[in-house]
Parts: sequence; structure tokens; C-alpha cells
Amino acid sequence: MAARRIPTTLDGPFRPVTRRLDPSLRRGSDDLPIDHPRLARKVRPPFPEQIALAASYSPSSIWVSWITGDAQIGTNVTPADPSTVASEVWYGEESGKYSFLERGTATVYSQLYPFRGLLNYTSGVIHHVRLQGLKTATRYYYKCGDSSLMALSKEHSFVTLPSCGPRYPHRIAVIGDLGLTSNSTSTIDHLSKNDPSMILMVGDLSYANQYLTTGGKGAPCFSCAFPDAPIRETYQPRWDAWGRFMEPVISKIPMMVIEGNHEIEPQVDGLTFKSYLARFAVPSQECGSNSNFYYSFNAGGVHFIMLGAYVDYNMTGAQYAWLRTDLHHVNRQVTPWVVAAWHPPWYNSYSSHYQEFECMRQEMEGLLYNHGVDIVFSGHVHAYERMNRVFNYALDPCGPVYITVGDGGNIEKVDVEFADDNRKCPSESDNIPEYGGVCHLNFTSGPAKGKFCWETQPEWSAFRESSFGHGILEVINSTYALWTWHRNQDAYKESRKGDQIYIVRQPELCFMKSAKITSEN
Repeated sequence: MAARRIPTTLDGPFRPVTRRLDPSLRRGSDDLPIDHPRLARKVRPPFPEQIALAASYSPSSIWVSWITGDAQIGTNVTPADPSTVASEVWYGEESGKYSFLERGTATVYSQLYPFRGLLNYTSGVIHHVRLQGLKTATRYYYKCGDSSLMALSKEHSFVTLPSCGPRYPHRIAVIGDLGLTSNSTSTIDHLSKNDPSMILMVGDLSYANQYLTTGGKGAPCFSCAFPDAPIRETYQPRWDAWGRFMEPVISKIPMMVIEGNHEIEPQVDGLTFKSYLARFAVPSQECGSNSNFYYSFNAGGVHFIMLGAYVDYNMTGAQYAWLRTDLHHVNRQVTPWVVAAWHPPWYNSYSSHYQEFECMRQEMEGLLYNHGVDIVFSGHVHAYERMNRVFNYALDPCGPVYITVGDGGNIEKVDVEFADDNRKCPSESDNIPEYGGVCHLNFTSGPAKGKFCWETQPEWSAFRESSFGHGILEVINSTYALWTWHRNQDAYKESRKGDQIYIVRQPELCFMKSAKITSEN
């Protein structure tokens, strides 16, 4: 039998295709209980747990993070003193031989609710150490912890990312809206089998803000359990459980995160994002953004840009100014590919979150287009959708390929309704973002002219399906990258792929076009 030809973006634009939810599958599953074996603590204090890696701006460095000590939850909590335990990483190129030592920083954070019935929380000690001067594409062995307390972790290892130029990461896994359900475990198990060298996590990680408040069933009913509380309680031990759940994977390959709306987690005095900001090391200072909400880094011949949708994204703001500078300094001879990621999609034909971040698109889309961004990954919508190349809602061979992968398996279940379905178009008062304004628009041309929703699947939507899963991006060379979306159910069926396409760059065509547009503007 002849092998099936994998299509390329040069074959597009494609006629829109929809695969609706397989009726033999459930829309979702309940949260794993806090005492589930995969969430259980494996070591006792002061030994490290929740060990995680993150890429730095340069492939010659990497971040190692972990937590020691006990978190506290209750009415009265006392933060631990981070200075009582050291932050050390011992590492080397041979197993059991640690020729190098690097020290880092430690912190704690608290989540406080001065309301009757709500529990306060303070974390264990969170450690971040940056290893520098590493050889690229090289395996290192390491232990982390505090040697003076005889409390070092067991040995782990990682392979540094390749240097910039003609080399590329082996496989890049892309996942969003994961949570801690039975579906989440299927996603991570399937992802692990695909052996990635790096993970992009495009927001909404632990869903700690919905564990106690939903009764484990995914209904946003926090007022039912806590009628007198003005804000929703987030159950912070779910973050610790999520760190333990992910450690077998991210203690050996770097995971790069960006914030989603479930990371906002408001608490007393209007503080937000405390857990996200404390738990994750990102290369914000190295890339000049100085904000953990948006940053960039290089992995081989790919420049990654992680943008924040829940902080100022307007043209007059700091993020836009940083993005303009960052894109201006990208050398496409060294990093031919530019991949961007943020949480809520700009192009989305599902009813859920339809046109929710239209303001962000109107502010930033032109900048990304003019600098030839190749691929954009987002989450937020709990389903899969791949777009035809598009710019300003018009098919454009030089627009990025936008892909939504908010289908990691969270408790809110998979989205199944499309805005073009009969009577499923949201009203313009729906889908109000947690941050930013509302810029909903009616289309001014094409089949949806004068309307808020299309009446059929939009021409810019190439393929969509309501299933949980994850994606793998394999960059072949400076021109071709293979994108594969793996549905969870395909883990049990050999040689099945949910969606697969070669994404092909056309720099000769598109850089000339973007230069012309820039000069005209």
C-alpha cells in the first residue's frame, strides 16, 4: 500500500473541514482526587520535589527549579524563611560525577483570603537556579537541593537544546489547558511516548482555582459553596499536586509556560498571578522584557516569542515596545523560524471565547505579520483548530498558521459548539475578557459581510475537531516543519494521526510583501 502523502501549506488554502465529537467518547472527566498516587509526595522534607527545567534565552544555559519544605493551608499560616535552605545544582557530563556547582535564589509566596470559610495558603520554599556556559546539544547529569543538609535529589539528566543555525530541536510538544483530570493523565502519557525535547505550555496549567469551588465536576459555582466570599478561592495544594504530576516529564526536558486566565487567581489587596510568578522560571531578564508575563528565547534555528494576553498589550504599552524591539533583532539567517504563543486565540470559530481577544488582535497582528511570524499557538478554547494562513480575517499566503490546542484535558470538558452552528452564535455581550476591552466586530466583506458570525465554517478555518490531545512540531530545515496533532484516543490506534501537515515558509515571497506594506505605512 502506498504511503499517504502529507499535505503542505503550499497546497492550501484548504476547504474547511469539521470533525464533530465522537459520540463514543465522553466530553471530559472528573478531577483526580488529591490523594491520587500520581499526585502524591515522593520524598520527605528537606529533599527536593516538583523538579522542573526551563529553557533560558540561549541554548547554552537552562533553569532548574524545585520546592522544599511543607506548604501550609489554614486560617493562620506563617511563611517559611527561604534563607534556611540552600539552592544548589551539582552537575556534570558523566553520570555520578558532578564537576560543577551553581547556586541560585529561593522564595515563598502566599495566597490570602480574609473571608469567612476560605483557607489561606503559603508555599514551601521555591528554588530557581540558572546553569550557564553549557555545551549545546549535550547530555548533563544533575542533582539539586542542599548539600549541607545532606538533602540532594536523586540523579536526573537533560540534553541541552541545539545552538542557533542549521540545527533544530528534535520535537517540540505543544499543549494547553491541561488541568489534573483522567483526561490530563492520558494526554501526558501520550505526549511522553512521543519523546519531545521541549514543551510549550500555552496557559491554564493546574486549574487550582476550580478544584474546591466546582465540587470536582467542572461547574463554575463558587458562589454556591462560599456565598459570602467576594472572590473565588483557589486551592493552592493543587499546584503542588500538579508539580508532582509533571515532574517525571519536566525534570528531564524543559517546559516553557505562559499565563492563562486560570493563573490570575485574585487574592487580598487585588494581588494576582502570585503562584505563576513564583513557581516558574522564565528568561525574561535575559531577553530584555523584564516581565514574566512575556519573553522570548532561542532553541536551535527557532526563535520563540511568548506573549501575555492578561497584561497591557496596547501599542502604547511596554509589552508592545519590547515585542517590536525583539522582532527587529531576530536574525532570520540564524533563526529562520519565528514561533509565537499566547493563551487566548485570535482566530477561533467555536462559540466558546468567540472574538474574546479581538482587541489584542487589532493591536498586535500587524506587527507579527510584518515581521514574518510563521506559526502561532494558543489554547483557551478546549478543542483543536488549525487555520489556513490568514491576516486580518482574509486568506493570505504570508500570514501565520494559527493553531489552537487548548485540548489538554481540563475539567471544563471539551468544547463542541461552533459559532456558525444554528443558534450557536454568541451575542456581542458574551465572551468578555478578564483583561482588556471589548472590540467585537461585524465582518465587512466576504461571505459573512455585515454579520457577527459566519453561517458556515469560515474559510480561514482549515480543520477543527472536538477532542482532547496534544501537538508535536518537528522542524526539518529552514523551510519545512511537520506539525502533527495527536488525539488522546489515537494512542491506542497505531499510525493514526488527528491532523498532520507540513508548514512551509516562503521568505522570498513574504519578506518582500511585508517590506512593501511597512514602507507604505
